[in-house]
Amino acid sequence: MSFVARHGVWDEAQHAAARAMRDEVEARGLEVVRFAFADQHGILRGKTIAASEVSAALEDGITVTTTLFAKDTSHKTVFPVFTHGGGFGLPEMEGGADALMIADPRTFRVLPWAASTGWVLCETWFGNGRPVPFDTRRLCRAALARLAEAGYDYLAGLEIEFHVFRLLDAKTRPEHAGQPGEPPEVALLTHGYQYLTELRYDLVDPVMEILRRGLAPLGLPLRSFEVEYGPSQVEVTLDALPGIGSADAMVLFRSAAKQLLRRHGYHATFMCRPKLPNVMSSGWHLHQSLRARADGSNAFIPQAADGQLSALGKRWLAGLLAHARGAAALSTPTLNGYKRYRPMSLAPDRVVWGRDNRGAMLRVLGGAGDPGTRIENRAGEPAANPYLYFASQVYCGLDGVARKLEPGPSADAPYEARAETLPHTLAEALACLRADAVLREGLGEGFVDYYCRIKEAEIARFNLEVSDWEQREYFELF
Repeated sequence: MSFVARHGVWDEAQHAAARAMRDEVEARGLEVVRFAFADQHGILRGKTIAASEVSAALEDGITVTTTLFAKDTSHKTVFPVFTHGGGFGLPEMEGGADALMIADPRTFRVLPWAASTGWVLCETWFGNGRPVPFDTRRLCRAALARLAEAGYDYLAGLEIEFHVFRLLDAKTRPEHAGQPGEPPEVALLTHGYQYLTELRYDLVDPVMEILRRGLAPLGLPLRSFEVEYGPSQVEVTLDALPGIGSADAMVLFRSAAKQLLRRHGYHATFMCRPKLPNVMSSGWHLHQSLRARADGSNAFIPQAADGQLSALGKRWLAGLLAHARGAAALSTPTLNGYKRYRPMSLAPDRVVWGRDNRGAMLRVLGGAGDPGTRIENRAGEPAANPYLYFASQVYCGLDGVARKLEPGPSADAPYEARAETLPHTLAEALACLRADAVLREGLGEGFVDYYCRIKEAEIARFNLEVSDWEQREYFELF
């Protein structure tokens, strides 16, 4: 009996999707399929499997080393994996033992830019049938299941800012290697600062055409392609999808965009604020609403003609506000992302909401009779792991609903409002996450401690580096 059958991994829909996947691999004459899972940082990792082995890989999974769950963003192993419990207190992870990637065949795609290549998203399991507790896609599905028990589905639309540069030097000489290696040398596509002008868009249209043609066959709900404010900065938006589908779309979009553009001599980066002269910060604005499972209606639409949100929507909004500081470590998981939070910058710096106000952390859109009524969270950075970002929103919103919280008045001058500030650093955000009982209960205390330890290892490495700022500040003075 296969691993999938023995442990009841798939439902009927997934079994049907697996049969369709096998048929498509054969019908299209695919040569390989990439099996991938999103790690703790939302980065795809996996193996490429020959077509002849795909059927077996679907049924019994593919082994990967559990050390992948122990790594920070430099790919350095943070936990002592060669000790009892592997540093995690889990015997299944001692000594860099194997875990299994088990595909969700409903995510299968054929990659248009890679010859004869398929792709499928996976979740991870130990060989004894126990789920790997650090699998962020599974954590997100658990949050969505709790929301479903309350009678609602989570809908999310994506508004993603990022930079695209012309690649001048990939820095691949041996002396450039390391953990991390030297970043590439790049050039701008445009000078920027002509936000949404057709002239600037036409300059980047060759890049947008690569994205349009490469992404459309993947079935992503592409909505718009825009030139953003800063030099070489663009934005792509995706229509709303049910929760896990939208999170999967974000993971696939980021990876696909980087791969597509690199093959054409460009470097796409979802880093929030690159250290390049004159460039601007990038954000990831998450549009969210709840769909009632009973009738499919938008549960945020108010009944009153002058209302902004339903009673449920207001409580959800209040929950997001109440836990915003703890959730920041999940929406903004890099040291770099906190350099975006500043006043008068179209990025939030404090925990407030506003009616159609781009300076507020939470922007409320729509109203009575508007099926698009939603809350836009403007706190996130485009490097965030979407599964953790979504899960945080669900647990925070549900707490607001359960406790019948009220959000207070709209902040019409958000940068002058008397309110808590968002964390100023990743270290502060991690302390807030550790102290947030709702997020610790939702995600699990073990996961929160694990996640914070990985991020604290990044902070420790950062604190040991001598920065350009320190050199300028002290080298001549002292």
